[in-house]
Amino acid sequence: MVLTACPALLARPAAASPAQSWGMKLVDAGLAQVGVTVLYDPAYVRLDYPGGDVPVERGVCTDVVVRAYRHAFGIDLQRLVNEDMRAGFSAYPKIWGRKQPDRNIDHRRVPNLETFFRRKGAALDVVDDPKAYRPGDLVTQRLPGNLPHIAIVTDRMTPDGQRPLVVHNIGAGARVEDTLFAFRLNGHFRFPPNA
Repeated sequence: MVLTACPALLARPAAASPAQSWGMKLVDAGLAQVGVTVLYDPAYVRLDYPGGDVPVERGVCTDVVVRAYRHAFGIDLQRLVNEDMRAGFSAYPKIWGRKQPDRNIDHRRVPNLETFFRRKGAALDVVDDPKAYRPGDLVTQRLPGNLPHIAIVTDRMTPDGQRPLVVHNIGAGARVEDTLFAFRLNGHFRFPPNA
């Protein structure tokens, strides 16, 4: 099920409790990208540092998350991931054959974000119960071909009310979709952990 910029979908379904207000800010910052980020583009780009970004109309799944944190809280995952990789590079995946951190791309790679969130104590149990996933939680998945993916859990629900929808860019720009359990879950994160 693909749901994009439908006004009814983007409207707040119910008032958020104070405990969820942090997560709702992240959700809103993710939803704000729907209809703005319209392309999937994994190209390597030299970025400003800190605060660098690819053009807003393009990006990948990680860019949805990076932009949401910047817009909702001023949290710069580009800087935080780079600093953590410089402090503990050996803890990070060696999938790309890098010998040192690269501030242009490291925060745009799902396995690096998974490692960063785990190192910061933000990992939660991966379970099959949709009620375990709160608005603003992050989920990482493995798509067919073992391709890493990340999405933000929203407060929007499937029409049957059984599962939360996610906001992500899986190949056609930022969208809201029913894909929480469509692919193998690899990680569940709440960052910062006390949110």
